[in-house]
Amino acid sequence: MATPKELSDFLTEVERRAFKQTVYAVRDDHAALDIVQDAMMKLAEKYGDKPVAEFPMLFQRILQNTMRDFWRRQKVRNLWTTLLSSFGSHDDGDDHDPLETIDVEDDSDEPSARLERSQTIRLLERAIEKLPTRQREAFVLRYWEEMDVAETAAIMGCSDGSVKTHCSRAVHALAIELKKQGLENIGLSGLMLSSDSPKG
Repeated sequence: MATPKELSDFLTEVERRAFKQTVYAVRDDHAALDIVQDAMMKLAEKYGDKPVAEFPMLFQRILQNTMRDFWRRQKVRNLWTTLLSSFGSHDDGDDHDPLETIDVEDDSDEPSARLERSQTIRLLERAIEKLPTRQREAFVLRYWEEMDVAETAAIMGCSDGSVKTHCSRAVHALAIELKKQGLENIGLSGLMLSSDSPKG
């Protein structure tokens, strides 16, 4: 089994290479650093007592999984804000499910756009906290956990139609809340959020 010093030596040796590898994959120095540090912590916490010879394979597996989680979060966060712009004023009934017709694009990575995204998501997260419990639960399961309607309905113990109703009402409520904050003229399409998870 590895000693604490052997674990420390391995992490010191692998950190620079892992950072370069991750920067190449995600094209963001800050995100890459977070991903590598997260992977190192996971290795230390979960597999620190494994033999040293197993560290390289274990670390690469953890690092790849952490990068996949990063891309998944970006995809879902991008979807969240696109939902608000595309369906905030949708006139269909409450059982309309925005996810069924959404078209996600990411068209800007300029510093000003990134700042706008980070400001918008802080407002969005506060708005999510204000949603009624069932609406918030349905919204998070569908658009954060990426569960389909049937899976969400099973977890919530309700019908598919109820899930669509909760999601539609949540999207409308979030769009209204952002409009109150003066964001009605901001192009929300393609925003990539910067926080780790929805609050509440």
